[in-house]
Amino acid sequence: MKLQNEVSFTFDSKSANESFARSAVGAFITYLDPTVSELNDIRTAVSEAVTNCVVHAYGDQIGKIYINIKIFDDGVITVKIRDKGCGIENIKQAMEPLYTTSPGDERAGLGFAVMQSFMDNVKVRSKPQSGTTVILTKKLCLRVNNA
Repeated sequence: MKLQNEVSFTFDSKSANESFARSAVGAFITYLDPTVSELNDIRTAVSEAVTNCVVHAYGDQIGKIYINIKIFDDGVITVKIRDKGCGIENIKQAMEPLYTTSPGDERAGLGFAVMQSFMDNVKVRSKPQSGTTVILTKKLCLRVNNA
């Protein structure tokens, strides 16, 4: 598997930037001609990961969110979303459906479950007070362009 293309960008952890992140990731992979379903899956998973950073990583502060996208020649895409926020104490528990650290909030605690349902692999690394990294992986069905 050989790296074909890569991009990285950074933005503030403001909720207004979630749509930018999902659009930027979608725009970067469009030259691969993904299906609408593949594109929506990736954009939705990115949206969930970025929303987690915005809501949980920095509390009431504004911090940075880092995204790195890699496209490999076999159609595999990895999207790494990272923050330098509060981190996750118990990753296994945080990935359980309906678990949320925001009691009384309207949040359903389904972010990681949604990511896992749309991607081939979701890897989470976190260290309390140092931040969290989510790596999303999906293999696209590459179609031959006869043009």
